[in-house]
Amino acid sequence: MIASTIRACFPAAAKVVADKADEINKLNVFPVPDGDTGTNMSLTLQTVVGEVEALPQDATTADIAHAITHGSLMGARGNSGVITSQILRGVAEGLAQSKNDPATVADVAAALRNGVKVAFKAVRKPVEGTILTVLRDVSARADQLEKQKVSMDELLDALVVEAYESVARTPDLLPVLKENGVVDSGAFGLATFIEGFVNAYEGRAGEVSDFKTTVTTDDAKQAVVNVVDIEINDSWEGSKYRYCTEFLFHADSPDLDEDENLRYLASMGDCELMVGANPDYKIHVHTNRPDRVLRHMLHRGQIFNVFVHNMDLEAQERTEGIRADKESEESSGAHFAPRKKLGFVAVAAGSGQAEILSSLGVDVVVSGGQTMNPSTADILKAIEECNAEQVIVLPNNGNIRMAAEAAVEACDSCEAAVVVTKTVLQAFTAMFSANLEGDLDDNVEAMSEAIEDVRGGEVTTAVRDSQAADGSPIHAGDVMGIQDDAITVVGSDVQQVTLDVIERMQDEEEGDTLTILAGADLDDDAFNELIEAIEEAQPDLEVDAHRGEQPLYPVIFSIE
Repeated sequence: MIASTIRACFPAAAKVVADKADEINKLNVFPVPDGDTGTNMSLTLQTVVGEVEALPQDATTADIAHAITHGSLMGARGNSGVITSQILRGVAEGLAQSKNDPATVADVAAALRNGVKVAFKAVRKPVEGTILTVLRDVSARADQLEKQKVSMDELLDALVVEAYESVARTPDLLPVLKENGVVDSGAFGLATFIEGFVNAYEGRAGEVSDFKTTVTTDDAKQAVVNVVDIEINDSWEGSKYRYCTEFLFHADSPDLDEDENLRYLASMGDCELMVGANPDYKIHVHTNRPDRVLRHMLHRGQIFNVFVHNMDLEAQERTEGIRADKESEESSGAHFAPRKKLGFVAVAAGSGQAEILSSLGVDVVVSGGQTMNPSTADILKAIEECNAEQVIVLPNNGNIRMAAEAAVEACDSCEAAVVVTKTVLQAFTAMFSANLEGDLDDNVEAMSEAIEDVRGGEVTTAVRDSQAADGSPIHAGDVMGIQDDAITVVGSDVQQVTLDVIERMQDEEEGDTLTILAGADLDDDAFNELIEAIEEAQPDLEVDAHRGEQPLYPVIFSIE
C-alpha cells in the first residue's frame, strides 16, 4: 500500500509545484536571485514521476524508493533541485525500511528523520531560513506528534500547517529574504509539495480537519502571504561567482575521494554539492571557471548532461519580470484592491450574457456553455480571481454543475459554494436575490429558493433525427422548442416555435414576466419582430428583451 500511495500521490504533488513554478521563481533571492527555483524543483520532480510511472504495477516500495533516488539524482536541476533530490532520497529510503504496510505515524516520522539526515549531510554549509529549515521543522513536529499517538490524517494535516508556518518564519532567519520582502523560494516549494501530496492522499483539496491546534492550513498559508510583498532590488551587485555549473558524473575508480573533490569545488566557487554514490554523482557549483571544474572532473571519470547558466543574466530577467508585474498591477489597481466579503463567479455562453451578469454584480465570468463546458481548473481560477473571502459559483448548465462543485471542493483560498443554476436566466434571478452583506450559507439558501419558480425555454435546431417528448419524429434541420429540458414543440420557424412554447408554458402556469435573450444567429430585425409577436400574443406578459449572443440557441427565455 505504501507503493500504491506514492504512485498515486507523487504525480499530483509534482503537478502542484509545476503549477506554482512561476510564483516560486519570483521569490528566489537566495543564494542568488536568478529566478529559477520553481522551475528547477519542478523539473526534478517530473523526472521522478517519469521513473516511477515506468515501473511495473507490482513494483515494491523498495523499487519505488530506488526510482525516486535515481530519478531525482538524474533530473536534479540547480541548487534547489539537488537539495530536493536528497530530501526525496532520504524520505523514500526511510519509508522503504518500514516493516508496516500501510505505513504508521512512526514510519512517517522515521522517514522524515532520515530525510533530514541525508539532506543535511549533502550540504556542506547549511543555511537557516531555507528549504532545509522547513524539512527539519516538519520532522521535529512529526516526532512530537508521534508521542501524542495521533492518527495518520491528524499527523499529515499538522505537518502541512507546520511547513507553511516554517516558511513564514524564514525571513526572520535569513536577512536577505527580509530585505527583498520574500519568504525562501525553496522552502515555499517544499511546503507546496507536502500539501499537494497530503491532499492527494486524503482525497480532498486543502482543508484540514479539526486538530488540537487552532491553526489551519489556510491560516498558515495566509501567514506566508502576509510576509510576501516582493520588492524590486536593483542594488544587487551580483554573486561573487557568475556561472551555475551542474552535470552528471560517472567515476572511473571505486576509490574516488569525495571529500577531496568537494574541497576542490569549494576552492572554485560556492554552493558546491556532490551527491549520489559511487560511481554516479550529481555535481553542482557556482563558479567563474566552469571550464576548470569540468576539466578537473574529466580526469576522474566521465561527465554528461552539462548545464551552465549565467546567473547575472537570469537575475536581470527576474528583476525585469517583477517590475513588469508590479507595473501591470499598479495600472490595473489589482495590487491595492482590498479583499471583498462576497464574490460571484458565473458561466456564460455569449458576450451579451457576460455583460448582463457583470452588471448584476458577478465578479468573474467564465466563458462556456452547452458543448463548450469549462474545466474545473477554469472555474477554480475564476474563484481565486474574485479576491473575496466567500464566493458563490453559478454554473448555469447542468453539464457544468459537477465541474463547479469540484472547483469549490478544490478551493483552499476562500470559502466557496455552488448555487445550482441550470440556465443563465436563473442566474439573473439569483443575483437579484443576493445580499452582499450576508454570509455564504444565507445567500446560497436565498438564491436557491429564488430560482425555484424560474421556468426556462430554449429554441434551437436539430442536428440529427430524434423524437419529441410526445414521441413525434424530429428530423435534422427542424426547429425545436425545449421546455425545462424536454422537447415539446417542433416546427420550421424560430418565431412560431418560440410563440408555441411560451403559450404552452403560460397555459400550464401563468407568469408575469418573460426575460428573453437573442442568440448570435438571430439578427436585430428578426429579434424585434419576435418581441412584437410575443407582445401581441401575450399582452399580459411583461417582456424584458436583451441580446445574449449565445451560440446554437437563437432564443432562450424564462418566465416568472
